[in-house]
Amino acid sequence: MKLAQIHAVMVKELRQMARDRMTLAMMIGIPTLQLLLFGYAINLDVRHLPAAVADQADTAGSRALVQDMLSTGVIEPVAAARTPQELQALIRAGRIEVGIVVPPDFERRLDEGREVMQVIVDGADTSVQAAARQLAQMPLDGRLSTARAGARIGVLPLYNPQRQSAINVVPGLIGVILTMTLVMFTAMAIVRERERGNLEMLITTPVSSAELMLGKVLPYIGVGLVQTSLILLLGAWLFEVPVVGGLLPVYAVSMLLIVANLSLGLLISTAAQSQFQAMQMTFFLFLPSMLLSGFMFPFDGMPRPAQWLAEALPLTHFMRLIRGVMLRGATLPELWPDALALAGFSVAMMALAILRFRKRLD
Repeated sequence: MKLAQIHAVMVKELRQMARDRMTLAMMIGIPTLQLLLFGYAINLDVRHLPAAVADQADTAGSRALVQDMLSTGVIEPVAAARTPQELQALIRAGRIEVGIVVPPDFERRLDEGREVMQVIVDGADTSVQAAARQLAQMPLDGRLSTARAGARIGVLPLYNPQRQSAINVVPGLIGVILTMTLVMFTAMAIVRERERGNLEMLITTPVSSAELMLGKVLPYIGVGLVQTSLILLLGAWLFEVPVVGGLLPVYAVSMLLIVANLSLGLLISTAAQSQFQAMQMTFFLFLPSMLLSGFMFPFDGMPRPAQWLAEALPLTHFMRLIRGVMLRGATLPELWPDALALAGFSVAMMALAILRFRKRLD
């Protein structure tokens, strides 16, 4: 072995690496992104859960207890309610995750040492349920000097009282798999045609840019629906994950994400110069999608800037939609903001992909 020849090959490889701006950017961008996400955006402490309070007693003691719970920072009131039924409707629609119920006979329950308050929580997310249980364990003998032994705060977990993590994970896994596979498939679609020389043949045909894009997308819609069906089948068989809202809304929500991912993949395909670059760009987008969408870490625990970034990702809206439909039995009209966001994202990405694509060789 000759050191001079090894050195020559090393120099050649470094020069090629320096010329490939995409690879160079990924070498710097991916570690930086991971550091920022895990060091700043990811927070395992659940804070500022959207909540509502139905204080039917409205006494000085009940108001003091509610204020003590709000001062912990775990919950943040975002809606108004008067009855437990209204609180459950808000949770079902995804507007809140925690509801506080103070019964009309609060003072009598306090004197008798009974349950004086109930925390209704969306149990579909086990991290939210754990935070609500910790909130219910706060001592009552702070401001409430009349509290007798036995006085306590009850917890009513909805949708997942057994706290099975699979019930929370499997619906989100549909979105993760669809995002990981479909974006990559379509991201390499146009690039693959260019590398194989097929783009020259397409240029000679009367197919428009829009027709070519739609022709690339439509076959993968079937692939996405097959993947969705497979996950639903295995989830029900292996983990007994319920589909409370019915299969039709689940497939409608999945279709929204499928189209959004395919549109995003096509946009990447028009920007990448090779299949390797397309894979790099896909991974660069997939990483924040998986970490910020609420699939792995509590969404409400993230700082506001990270939440704003997450709102621009299709997977974030899909997580709310699929868990609302599958686990809470919510309807699409109840979840219309996230459904509209996914539809708008699909239209915007597809329009940009069509505008960027030119039916000619570079």
